[in-house]
Amino acid sequence: MAFTEYDKFDGLGLAHLVRRGEVTPLELLEEAISRIERHNPTLNAIVYKAYDEARTAAKGKLPDGAFKGIPFLIKDISMEVAGWPMTNGSALLAGYVSESDAELTKRYRAAGLVLTAKTNTPEFGIPGTTEGRHLGNCHNPWNPNHSTGGSSGGAAAAVASGIVPMAHASDGLGSIRIPAAQCGLFGIKPTQFRNPGGPDDRGRAHGMICDHVVTRTVRDSAAMLDWTGTPEDDAPYAPPPKTRPYSDEIETPPGRLRIAYCAENIQNTPLHPDVKATFEATVKLLGELGHTMIEKPTLGVNLRKLYKAQGFVSGAMSIVGYEEWAQKMGRELNESTLEWLALIGYRAAKEATPKDVAWGLQTVRQLGREILALYREFDVLLQPMTITPPPLLGFLDPTMIRAREFNRRQGQIFGLTPLANLTGQPAMSIPLGMSKDHLPIGMMFSGRYGDEATLFRLAAQLEQASPWIDRKPPVWG
Repeated sequence: MAFTEYDKFDGLGLAHLVRRGEVTPLELLEEAISRIERHNPTLNAIVYKAYDEARTAAKGKLPDGAFKGIPFLIKDISMEVAGWPMTNGSALLAGYVSESDAELTKRYRAAGLVLTAKTNTPEFGIPGTTEGRHLGNCHNPWNPNHSTGGSSGGAAAAVASGIVPMAHASDGLGSIRIPAAQCGLFGIKPTQFRNPGGPDDRGRAHGMICDHVVTRTVRDSAAMLDWTGTPEDDAPYAPPPKTRPYSDEIETPPGRLRIAYCAENIQNTPLHPDVKATFEATVKLLGELGHTMIEKPTLGVNLRKLYKAQGFVSGAMSIVGYEEWAQKMGRELNESTLEWLALIGYRAAKEATPKDVAWGLQTVRQLGREILALYREFDVLLQPMTITPPPLLGFLDPTMIRAREFNRRQGQIFGLTPLANLTGQPAMSIPLGMSKDHLPIGMMFSGRYGDEATLFRLAAQLEQASPWIDRKPPVWG
């Protein structure tokens, strides 16, 4: 085939061509590389290139997995790839090279993927934008003056621009879903521990961080989670097992779901008119599809108390993480190794007491139960992914803005993405709208703990009812 057709296929589609002998993994890789070289000067989505290693893999005998021969990107945070640098977006890790693959990396290789490069991320994945001093700002392919979201912004920019059909991403407080929404992609945060975190998963001790992918199609995401989403034999908190493959679920109608909808956010900020219009159109569409819609002006949960508790827990984890890296790299924690937002957060976390952290853990647990109990009334919760379309780069600059002001500004942009991380529930972003300025708008759907199946069924229904695959950004192909 002519490789002008490369971006007409999703990952499964390209893998099918590989199996039929219509294209080789090396040809796919060379097309991905040419697109990186063409678009990365504009996007800064790719921060490490492993072309020679990828070419060797593509020429060799690849495992006959679901995505055999597909070029693939790894987010440059907490995901070890043997022989590759890993920076976590920070000068603190400059020069660090991974000695071995993480378990999830091994599963990506077993799926037949050709690991090609690493993608941009902000320092330690903290902000909801991919901006920073060490790796530089990532630019949105829909408008390079705007943010890609964070912290999987490099992954989302690469997929949205047609460089690859899918890329690894991770989500600690919304970092798969926010970039998916701001770049016009599908992104689901699985149930906590659905994907493996080992062998060294100390950074996941609080249970908030999940890994998966951002994709252009629902079926790619479902098939990837089928491939990777089984617990390690030493995983202490394995989630409820799925009843059948997610690839089967997307072929199954969701039935008549009870879907609650709520536009509440932490600062009670009114929705941007374009987001409000998309939210209302989504509610209407779901009703037309036969679902029972339940309006909820508020979730009735003390959100400020919940976020304060989360801050103590995340802060304590950051202290351990930063200090372990400082010791490993033989560096001090100061303005030369940490950017402003991380450094201020570290210093503030050091002020917390053991009682604060214990209270945080207890409160997250208790309020998380309150959130989970809401799902006795409904099957799925619909919320706006963000309060506004993607902001201009610089509005959330983590290197310049004071922490209190930064948090205030984040509260003006983002909805309640952290809730699913704090409860462990699955949640997804679906690109169901566009702003008047031609920027993507995503809607968030959260499901019961362990119930990705319902979300995938609903996502497939919406993908058919309101398709997004033909919407392409100006930076494409």
